[in-house]
Amino acid sequence: MKYEIGDKILVLHSDEEGKVVEIINEKMVMIEVRGVKFPAYMDQIDFPYFKMFSEKKLVEKKKIFVDDMRREKPVPKKKTGDGVWVSFLPVFDKDIFEDDVVDKLRIYLVNQNEEAYHFNYNLFFGGESNFQLKNSIEGLSEFYLHDIAFEDVSDNPRFEFEFSLVNEHKKKAPFYEASLKVSGKKLFKKIEDLQNNNEATFKYELFAHYPNKLEEEHVDLGSLGNAGFRIYDAAKGRQHLPPARSVIDLHIEKLQDHFTRLSNFEILTLQLNEFEKYFDLAVAHRQSTLIVIHGVGEGKLRDEIHERLRLKKEVKSFVNQYHHSYGYGATEIYFN
Repeated sequence: MKYEIGDKILVLHSDEEGKVVEIINEKMVMIEVRGVKFPAYMDQIDFPYFKMFSEKKLVEKKKIFVDDMRREKPVPKKKTGDGVWVSFLPVFDKDIFEDDVVDKLRIYLVNQNEEAYHFNYNLFFGGESNFQLKNSIEGLSEFYLHDIAFEDVSDNPRFEFEFSLVNEHKKKAPFYEASLKVSGKKLFKKIEDLQNNNEATFKYELFAHYPNKLEEEHVDLGSLGNAGFRIYDAAKGRQHLPPARSVIDLHIEKLQDHFTRLSNFEILTLQLNEFEKYFDLAVAHRQSTLIVIHGVGEGKLRDEIHERLRLKKEVKSFVNQYHHSYGYGATEIYFN
């Protein structure tokens, strides 16, 4: 017999505890639950021990107040050098052959100076802005910027920053611009060296110390005028400039009547000088766009112009796409 008189039991359908008071037969017993006696089949009851051991005990939660919480000891910041840097952390993954390959680069801004800076960050691929961020970085700290896919490294990314002091100082410059342009080939070499040296990151310096404010030079305009120099009001300076153009054609026959005896180098130099002239005029006249016709050919002039545009801070973006008037032989520039 499974049960004996006096055994504690659990009524399965009601989850109530009771005890056996009488054995009726092999299939039934008389049980008592909270002073009430009634018969029950053997499969309707069970011993309460499984419930006792499996049931979670409710423990009263102790309230914790903010003032009672244990505070972590602040980790002291250590100065390991000078300057502000861009740091690259390669993130590896496995390829189909289970070999380690770089999946992405994690980009950090590292400040080893004690000054805190505001910064504007802009990432360019092929002359076009791909990512922008505006924030601040404390002294002796690092700031996670974002990740870039490793396959995008071949597009020769350009990292541009504009810094200013969080705590302004009258002797310090109001802002400071710094940029980093790294070719995909150099980045690949850096990662290869990093793996060979068993290191985690590599970095490039943006600047060592925040610059002082440049002292303004005071020029005696009266003496310049007496010496025969023409003096203009700076606010009206644009009206004294040559007119700008919205489209410039750099085909050599448009620039030079007698060009057949010129070398390829001389032709390219003339074309680039003309480009620089009208680029500067477009900036001075605050044009929003400029179309440069360079032709298709072998692409030497186009590539040289694109390389220069990537380094000019006045350029917001540029594109060389099909145009109904110039085909693929022109680049349209958009200014900030």
